Amino acid sequence: MSHPRRAEEARRLAEADPRGRVRVIMDPEPDGRPTALRVAPLSWSCVAPDATHHLVLQDDVVLAEGFYEHAERAAAAAPGEAIALYAGWEARNGAVARLAALAGAPWAYTLQEHVPCQALMLPAEAARGYEAFQREHGGGWPYDVVVQRYLNAIGMPVRFCTPSTVQHDDLPSLAGNTYHGFRQATLFTGEAGPADADGPCPRFPVVPFYQYGEARCAVLRGTEWEYLETERQLARTGLLDACLAALAAAGPDAAAGLPAGSGRAVWLTAFALGAVTADLPEPDPRIAAAVMETLGSGGLCEEFTAAELLAAAPAVRDLALTALAAGRRAGADPAVRTPRPAPLARVAVTGGDPAFARQLARLLADGGHDTGQDAAQDGGHDAVHPAGPPFAEDLDGVRFVVHLGRPEDEGLLADVLAAAAKAGVERVVYAGSSAVYRGSRERTVTEELPAAAPADPVALAWWREEQAVRAWGADRGVAVQVLRLADPVGPYAPEDSPLVRWVNLAWTRRPLALNPLGRHQVLDHRDLADALRAVLAAPPARPVLNVASAAFDEQELAGFLADVSRRTPWEWVQDPTVDRWTMATGLIGAELRWQPSAELRESMRALAQWWACDIHGDYTVPGDFTVPAVPAVPAVPTGPDARA
Repeated sequence: MSHPRRAEEARRLAEADPRGRVRVIMDPEPDGRPTALRVAPLSWSCVAPDATHHLVLQDDVVLAEGFYEHAERAAAAAPGEAIALYAGWEARNGAVARLAALAGAPWAYTLQEHVPCQALMLPAEAARGYEAFQREHGGGWPYDVVVQRYLNAIGMPVRFCTPSTVQHDDLPSLAGNTYHGFRQATLFTGEAGPADADGPCPRFPVVPFYQYGEARCAVLRGTEWEYLETERQLARTGLLDACLAALAAAGPDAAAGLPAGSGRAVWLTAFALGAVTADLPEPDPRIAAAVMETLGSGGLCEEFTAAELLAAAPAVRDLALTALAAGRRAGADPAVRTPRPAPLARVAVTGGDPAFARQLARLLADGGHDTGQDAAQDGGHDAVHPAGPPFAEDLDGVRFVVHLGRPEDEGLLADVLAAAAKAGVERVVYAGSSAVYRGSRERTVTEELPAAAPADPVALAWWREEQAVRAWGADRGVAVQVLRLADPVGPYAPEDSPLVRWVNLAWTRRPLALNPLGRHQVLDHRDLADALRAVLAAPPARPVLNVASAAFDEQELAGFLADVSRRTPWEWVQDPTVDRWTMATGLIGAELRWQPSAELRESMRALAQWWACDIHGDYTVPGDFTVPAVPAVPAVPTGPDARA
């Protein structure tokens, strides 16, 4: 698939096939708005009648020696799967390629992320079906996301090879992706492997990655991927103290030559890679050096030029190799794991969107609250999260209930309160919404408002739930507190929130409609968990508290989102009736000394990445994993509250 401006590059790729099977398909509207979606259906539908597989190359790749022969062997080895022959260092799947290289696996199954499409091969019938899917379901999404959605819809696994057998050429993006920076393969050796196309193909259950300057991990929990900070994952497995001690022992000069502030994230990522591969044979030193040399480039490519990234690569490699060795030693030695302290009060999270509630429960549990389901799977602490309306036995032993308000779900709150009463719960924290202030004429709204039932129907629904839970608590002598939350930002944010609507418009290439009078308060999901921990750690003094991370006007907020998703035009709309109030949030700070601490650019990027990559389903991987997850760490009762 090509564009007239790249006709010569496309011709050379086609002529590299000694059997002459490659056609060049040009963009039918080369003067139109740049998008791969115009040429993709043409490229996937021209399948030869006798083909078993169909390969589509983008015109900005360089082929390894023996590429086409390797592709033939790969098609024979995995006849019913999608096969990507490239994994970029800036992607989550680039981290999978790094892990596969360290594990000596010639293939690996992808994480749920946009499919690497630089060199992608599908079974012939799957290739023939793509055009109709894009026509019906494309909706303006980026091409590699549409491919992801299509393959998930037909249940087709995606594997890629390590090393990659194509390299991303250093050409300006024609599809408007230049702002993503210098992008190349995690590992490219220039030669396609001989007979390893039928080797093992794991789907790694824990994948440490360095992306957008942040050290994070993907953790597979059942059929769901969780994305979290690497520090949290290392703490769950009892290895954070060992990691930080090894970093301190490496000395202040260990990160010399790295971009400012990047040394800690590089160390955390490489240490975690060592920990999750500790039970595997020692990696090939040359391969380990090669994949660690690209670790920093993947994490920093949007912030630094190609020359700056390449200049820093040797220093990144040396630091990462030291951290990798430290992680392997720590991961193989149970004695260095820090036992979890005795848990705090047991908490149940009910109501709300189930995925958001699970995420919140895990954040609370990582902060020390009582362990519930799935704790042995990855070493995490899960606060109790009942599936559906809880029965009394679901809340057995629970001291505190955090209920995420959901006025549209009639009867849910009553079910939760009935179960809480039977279980003898000591306190209920009702997580409501700032929407209770809708229609207010005040510029700054405090917890004393609304003084009576609001006229706005949405505000009224939230107000009635607040009144119901407070009346229930008064009748039974159970402490009840109400938190009024700003718009959540991060994964699993409500689809009707402005942030999610704007992210959806950005990813699907539609302009944003902004009101110059508009004002928004947002709440990072990690700040919400911190606020709840502060509330639960103190006596239930104040009945109502406002909680927010920050406030923005609409243009400022849209600019944030453009930086972390896709650059999108906007247009102004005039609506003088728009709500212009802002919640006062000083009370929770004064009472509980709580302050928001999350970096909002990170949380908005997490929201944008979740919406782009994680809402489109998944596929089932055949067979068992060949690489184990890091084991859980048992809790050891310590301190004065050990008996609790």
